[in-house]
Amino acid sequence: MLGSGYQFDLSSSASEAGGGSPMEFLLAGVAGCTAMDVISILQKMRQNVQEFFVEISGVRAEEHPKVYTEVDITYVVRGESINEDNVARAIELSENIYCSASQMFHRSGTKINTHYRIEEVV
Repeated sequence: MLGSGYQFDLSSSASEAGGGSPMEFLLAGVAGCTAMDVISILQKMRQNVQEFFVEISGVRAEEHPKVYTEVDITYVVRGESINEDNVARAIELSENIYCSASQMFHRSGTKINTHYRIEEVV
């Protein structure tokens, strides 16, 4: 149980039913942390975001400890007249200043590759 009282299920492998692995939860933590930052910043920039989500995956070292060596994050922003410069700036602010989880990966030497996709909704 987390300090907030929230509970979740863990699995030791992808073949087990029940929940993600602890290492997948690390990725989920980064995705959630940066997503909250980016959407908040875009709202402050008065961007008309109608849908927003983050896709994340990682590559782990072959040898123990099998840490993440590389992480790919794709931000998907759907809305009307979304300014590409604002999206890039919001992501930059999150990754370099606000998102503690991203900084933990950066400071441990994990390479983070960032991509974004803007999908116009009319």
